Formats: sequence, C-alpha cells, structure tokens
Amino acid sequence: MRDFKKYDVWQSSHKIVLDIYQMTSTFPKEELFGLTSQIGRSIVSIPNNIAEGCGRNSDKEFAQFLNIALGSLSESEYLLFLAKDLKYIIMDDFERINEELNTVKRRLYQLRLKFIR
Repeated sequence: MRDFKKYDVWQSSHKIVLDIYQMTSTFPKEELFGLTSQIGRSIVSIPNNIAEGCGRNSDKEFAQFLNIALGSLSESEYLLFLAKDLKYIIMDDFERINEELNTVKRRLYQLRLKFIR
C-alpha cells in the first residue's frame, strides 16, 4: 500500500484545493449551490483520487485512479475558466492557479505512465 501524503503531486493538488476554497469563498452567494459547489467537488476529486488509488492493490488500479484525477483536473480547469469569464476570479489569480494545475497535470501524467503496462 502506498502513502499518498508522500507524493509531491498529491501535496501540490491539496495546496490547490486549499487555494480554491479560499478563492471561491468570495463568489456570489447565489452560486453557492451552483458553480462554487461544482468547482469544490471537481478540485477535491484530484487529490482524493490520488489518495484512493494509493489504497488499491495493483499498479493498474492506481493508474486508473490517476486517470480519474486527470479528468477531474480538466473539469476544474474549465470551471475556473468559466469563473474567470464571469469575473468571479481576477486574471492574476486565474493565471496563477491555471499554471499550478498545468504543473500538476504534467506530473500526474508522468506518474501514470510509470504504472501502465
């Protein structure tokens, strides 16, 4: 069994979750059950799937959960793009988070490659 907390990609994605929760706390209250909730679910799914994959018994299963994390990352990218276009996020914050997400995406992809056969 792997310890998800030892993976740099998990640590980075967890930090992004904390940043996004802080950022979305300023979204309009009418978005609480809409965009705010969707972003929260998709962004949490990234480190959550890394952690769940670490608890699986095979490399193949771990790689599948890394795939799911990559899908959640893409969903999060779009939702943050939408939030930026709706002017809920300022451009500087969007660019910073987007760059961090792209770094996590590259690292997740590289990690996944190690476990697919």
